Amino acid sequence: MARFNTLAGWLAWQETLNPAGIELGLERVRSVLDRLGHADPPFAVVTVGGTNGKGSSVALLESILLAAGYRVGSYTSPHLLRYNERVRIQGGEVSDARLCAAFDRVDLARGDIPLTYFEFGTLAAIDIFVMEEVLDIVLLEVGLGGRLDAVNALDSDVALVTSVGIDHQEWLGPDRDAIGREKAGIFRRGRPAVCGDPEPPASLLQHARQLGVMLFRAGQDFDYQAVDGGWRWRGGGRHSGVLPLPALKGAYQLQNAAAVLMVVAQLEQRFPVGEEALRRGLERVVLPGRFQVFPGAVTRIFDVGHNPHAAAVLAGALAEHPSAGRTLAVVGMLAGKDHEGVFRLLCSHFDEWYAADLDAPRDAGSRRLSAAIGTICGDSPVRCFTRVASAYRQAMHDARPGDRVVVFGSFYTVAEALSEAV
Repeated sequence: MARFNTLAGWLAWQETLNPAGIELGLERVRSVLDRLGHADPPFAVVTVGGTNGKGSSVALLESILLAAGYRVGSYTSPHLLRYNERVRIQGGEVSDARLCAAFDRVDLARGDIPLTYFEFGTLAAIDIFVMEEVLDIVLLEVGLGGRLDAVNALDSDVALVTSVGIDHQEWLGPDRDAIGREKAGIFRRGRPAVCGDPEPPASLLQHARQLGVMLFRAGQDFDYQAVDGGWRWRGGGRHSGVLPLPALKGAYQLQNAAAVLMVVAQLEQRFPVGEEALRRGLERVVLPGRFQVFPGAVTRIFDVGHNPHAAAVLAGALAEHPSAGRTLAVVGMLAGKDHEGVFRLLCSHFDEWYAADLDAPRDAGSRRLSAAIGTICGDSPVRCFTRVASAYRQAMHDARPGDRVVVFGSFYTVAEALSEAV
């Protein structure tokens, strides 16, 4: 008999299994994969790691491969509104029933092997993909780091590192060199890998050389150029025609898309993709919470960015799409993030701040954020709220036609505000 018969029951129980929430290492996951019989799955695997841009890259790959007619599974994290968003087949979220059945199979197979919340979810996703039986390719987004992340228990046919920035130092190390080494842990000996960061740390390059990885680097082995009405891509001796801009907003998405097209090129022998499928995939891609714009008398922008690298990207996107009126910021962040580094990059883009407490573990708290904003941004008005929803409602109440409200700082922040907005 199953331990639980609802998805909410399974998830609530999994959240109690490891108080720290994170326990890096592959031994437990590999052991359970063996017991499930999934250590050598019947589909190709693309593993996507990096500090920022992972979710966008998975969404772009998924959209392009679906447009080309392949059967695709995708596993991403975290989710915004529903846990089901994490596991998709053919672009659609799997049902509660399928998740519950997979959790039950994982629970039975693990025996006395302890698993974290994320490990349970990763194993369940792989189980669902294997049970689907007819998938051609599966896209796995790294949750944290790469080398010791649960998704790395499966060998990738192609690995993509989107970017290397400073985040999660308590787990990955204090600088880009240490973090780059962890990200490069998803590379596999003799198999192709793509790096979308135009200036990767030396540690990543060294690890690729040691493994004999065929590493394709942004700016060297592939590149892109914006042109009127679209963009062009080159890589591996090939040049595209003029492609449509990705439906995901922000000029930085071209960097993600260029790396994704290099991954597509590495898959070409098994999964050829014509230029028309590239075009349809770029035009149809959807990903909530990444500079997601809701137009209106007051424009609303939702972005899950939560570290300095993402803040720089957000700042560029805001500058690229200027507002006729004021820009009001609704922000909530987790503790352990570089709050001052984020605010330093965004101060000049915001006229007023609405700092909010998060209903989440490791919440930084609105008072701490307010103090950091005051230190970095000087006289910018800041108000504190006990809920993101309250901060968002107040910002929308204060906004005048022509203004815009930008919600950012965490998946938790964007999820709560989106629930109010849609």
